Amino acid sequence: MTKHKLWRFLFYFLITAAAIVFLIPVYLVLITSLKDPGAINLNSTWQLPKVWYWQSFAEAWDLLAPKFVNSLILTVSATLLSAFFGSMNGYILSKWRFPGANIIFPLMLFGMFIPYQSILIPLFKFLRDTGLYGGLPGLILVHVVYGLPITTLIFRNFYAEIPDDMLEAAKVDGASFFGIYSKIIFPLSISGFVVVIIWQFTQVWNEFLFAVVLTKNNSQPITVALAQLAGGEAVKWNLPMAGAILTALPTLLVYIVLGRYFIRGLLAGSIKG
Repeated sequence: MTKHKLWRFLFYFLITAAAIVFLIPVYLVLITSLKDPGAINLNSTWQLPKVWYWQSFAEAWDLLAPKFVNSLILTVSATLLSAFFGSMNGYILSKWRFPGANIIFPLMLFGMFIPYQSILIPLFKFLRDTGLYGGLPGLILVHVVYGLPITTLIFRNFYAEIPDDMLEAAKVDGASFFGIYSKIIFPLSISGFVVVIIWQFTQVWNEFLFAVVLTKNNSQPITVALAQLAGGEAVKWNLPMAGAILTALPTLLVYIVLGRYFIRGLLAGSIKG
């Protein structure tokens, strides 16, 4: 075996081993969700179910379904709004220079490094004082604002690759600010939107802390309902496991449909041609 083939074999061996280790929790979640509640114990943790208990998914869905619509409204609204405003910010910061732009952009990026826990109390008071506490509009606003730093960064890097001469020519032809955006910038940034949509959809759908603190019962998303499946002293572990699978399906579907465009779009604004 040549040295090149040896390194190639070791490389594929390591990534295969890493994939197996990564999939072990998925295996445990799946087989536990398909076991009868009375058959779940430590001794049979790794064993396949003797009887496939598909009712777990129906029971879990009955408990999660009322919150699914809340999560869908929250995630789609927050994702689209943060993508649009991030696109506009990136457009302005990369192509429309103005005094203070070099200060505003770093300050916006600083928002990515602020932990949720550090602003939770003032955020709660702000939403309560403005009448937005407890409902989906307040939670959507929070996710839009918290998503703006990363969406702005992605779009700014992406738009930096668009030649300035193209925009100057459009200005000479009489195109306005929004005319340039709608006819030139937006059509060229579809791959950037794919990256942002995948990123934001995943972040908003899976978020729990803001969801449990800033919403009331009738507006809580599916992640809060999932946590409640494991509440109480006697837990039917098949239910939270089945619920975890059902909750993960939307994000998994998004990655299956758009995943091949993710890395391509992510790198589009980071490599100079």
